[in-house]
Amino acid sequence: MQAATASLRLAARASQRGALSRGFATAAATHAETHGAAAAAAAPARKFAPISLSNVEARWTKLSEEEQAAVHEQLEGIQTKDWKELSVDEKKAAYYVAFGPHGPRAPASQPGDHTKIWLSVGALVGVAALLTVGLRQFTPPPPKTITREWEEASNQRALEMKLNPISGISSEGYSGKGFVQTK
Repeated sequence: MQAATASLRLAARASQRGALSRGFATAAATHAETHGAAAAAAAPARKFAPISLSNVEARWTKLSEEEQAAVHEQLEGIQTKDWKELSVDEKKAAYYVAFGPHGPRAPASQPGDHTKIWLSVGALVGVAALLTVGLRQFTPPPPKTITREWEEASNQRALEMKLNPISGISSEGYSGKGFVQTK
């Protein structure tokens, strides 16, 4: 008897949660049926008056979980009819409850989030640019061996010492830049 009462409580909670818990409610109801109908009569059944299905999209977030479950059950009953016999409001409500932007299908970002993201990225790029310019102020000057004059003097010294006479700077008909790399 206690098991039947516990299963009925489970069934009542499951029906309040809605469509996600239908499997528990069915299992609990089947369990209650096998353990006697007397226990089922003792449990109070919650029934809501039929809720108007017009403009469910606007009212969905304001409905309690029990009312949402009642609307879902009401729509399940209505959808067993021929689809051509349903009113436009019933069709809209059925579509919204099944596929609307609520629960796991709710949008992940709110209006205005894109602006915040762009401003944050722009601020971070600006900080990085200022940091780069600031750090360049403290860097030492380039070494004197990187100047064009030094590289040209290195070419003259290589010619005087006849450096690489076969294929390099001291060879006949050499037309390369030699050691000059700066522009």
